Amino acid sequence: MTPETDNYNKLKLFFDEEYRSLKAYAKSRIDDAADRDAEDVVQEVALKIFSRANNLSPIDNIAGFVYNSIRNKIIDLMRTKQKGVPFEQEMEEKLIEFTELVYGKTANAYSDTMKTKLKKAIAQLKPVYRNIIIAIDFEGYTYTELSRETGIPMGTLMSRRHRALAILLKELEIKKTDH
Repeated sequence: MTPETDNYNKLKLFFDEEYRSLKAYAKSRIDDAADRDAEDVVQEVALKIFSRANNLSPIDNIAGFVYNSIRNKIIDLMRTKQKGVPFEQEMEEKLIEFTELVYGKTANAYSDTMKTKLKKAIAQLKPVYRNIIIAIDFEGYTYTELSRETGIPMGTLMSRRHRALAILLKELEIKKTDH
């Protein structure tokens, strides 16, 4: 495990001190029709940020960075909840979003090759890891909903997803160096 960076420590302190405010902010922005709860949004954003904290350039404005991340997540949620989006298009958008999560942001569009490699890597995960990725990232379940349905604690689900992302990233890095 890599040592905690300055970003990680600043983010941890910020989330520890501001968690309730972040949750209130998310709740104030979520449309009443949204089926996600504000806490799930904050936790999902936190997981995404912390999983990449050591790879990010130094963050000067932690509060701005976190609030923008939450706002962007809510916008994404509202966009996918719009009526009339065909299932295939929604799945393609989720795959692109997930590809961005694994590979990081890039100025170029994601190639079909990258998406195909990611699909294969997901398919090769152990069922416990594959299931959490599919449920959270593709089917739109919240950790709360999944915990209720499966009886598995939310912390365990979050840990499994984080581990699955780490496995995928490692697998895709290995394949990148092989070619």
